[in-house]
Amino acid sequence: MKGKLREILKEILYRLLSIFGPAFSSRNLSPRLLIRHVFIQKILRINSHVLWPVHWTTRVLASHKIDRGTRFPGLSSGCHIDGRNGIVLGRNVWIGPRVSLISMNHNLHNYHEFISDEPIIIGDNCWLGANAIVLPGVKLGNHVVVAAGAVVTRSFPRDDVLLAGVPAQIIENLGPYQEESSNATGKYMAT
Repeated sequence: MKGKLREILKEILYRLLSIFGPAFSSRNLSPRLLIRHVFIQKILRINSHVLWPVHWTTRVLASHKIDRGTRFPGLSSGCHIDGRNGIVLGRNVWIGPRVSLISMNHNLHNYHEFISDEPIIIGDNCWLGANAIVLPGVKLGNHVVVAAGAVVTRSFPRDDVLLAGVPAQIIENLGPYQEESSNATGKYMAT
């Protein structure tokens, strides 16, 4: 009986949180984490323009030009996500702390001008490690792991590879991504 009541209350909470947008009622996030992000984003107005939960130390530009895929880019601390030229994230893209996705660059001859470019496109089941940087127009295939601190300056359309270095290069071929059904949702928990 107690467990059933807990589930009913949890469902009511998720429905109430949906007032702030569908991403704020995601069953992949713990209620505690959702409440924290609603308070920070919708009441304190930090990253209030972003339609999904992001960490309060993350900066998101042009969130309306970002297709976030199935996860929540910027939920890790200290990310810089610049969507002005567009960013398309596939299913199950994991983004570590302090990752920068920079879709727009300055003109080298006039720093007040920005250069239009193709969007950043990141395939399914990718993982961007802490402090990784992805620059404008980069396209990554499926199951591409970008090592911590790597700077991706060009596209890597091949699937199942590990990138590392500055500038990034392929350092290892990986086997296919092994998605476990028990962890397929990539559930986030409050920390």
